[in-house]
Amino acid sequence: MPTKSAKRRPRKAAKAARSSKSAARRPKRHEPQSLRLRHITPGITVNDLARSLAFYTEGLGFIIEERWEEEGKLAGVGLKAGAAELVLTQDDFKKGRDRVKGVGLRLWFYSTQDLDGLAARAKSSGIVLDQEPADMPWGARVFMLTDPDGFKISFTKES
Repeated sequence: MPTKSAKRRPRKAAKAARSSKSAARRPKRHEPQSLRLRHITPGITVNDLARSLAFYTEGLGFIIEERWEEEGKLAGVGLKAGAAELVLTQDDFKKGRDRVKGVGLRLWFYSTQDLDGLAARAKSSGIVLDQEPADMPWGARVFMLTDPDGFKISFTKES
């Protein structure tokens, strides 16, 4: 009867062969190595957290994954939609109440869902679209909107 190590030897050899084949296909990494992230979670500061929370949950379909308070008052929420995450925090207005938000930033949300249905959901909750769903020259279907604080958002579905 073969020993356990004898049984493993063919598997190890096969695994080593697979590993060397994949290593041969993999391009050589640059030095110093580039940053390799798993995901990003943008956080945006909003003027009225309750209003923004309704916009993102009721209007767009995000769910609340986490919420936190400061001094007994809601200060922020972590939202989730599929694998995408977004953090909303209440502005403390220390930099002034007239501080402009959303300038120079566009959030791109990629989905496999029916984009026309997502746009219809947003519109039925009172959200005004900046651009109706349309096919783009690069092959994606896209619609665009602006959140209550001026942050630009594009929803896209690759064809």
